[in-house]
Amino acid sequence: MEASVNEIKKSSLFQSIDGQAIKVPAGFEMPGTEVTVTKDGERLIVEPTGETSKGPLTWAELLDQMETIDVDWPDVDEGLLPLDDIKL
Repeated sequence: MEASVNEIKKSSLFQSIDGQAIKVPAGFEMPGTEVTVTKDGERLIVEPTGETSKGPLTWAELLDQMETIDVDWPDVDEGLLPLDDIKL
């Protein structure tokens, strides 16, 4: 059973050989064997890494995945009066 978006479950922290660890509750499991951990104030953000990741990790990765937009945009200035020159 997979957890729904915004579902909250409590879990326990414990000390391991490598430092503090958390038991991941049922339904919150992630694909793969490696994650990235980001600290945001008091929050920890845990995201899957590698090919099993469901989304881009950086803006550059996101932009690389996007398709080129090929749209004939309307001329929103059509019919407007010309701009006045402003002298400062």
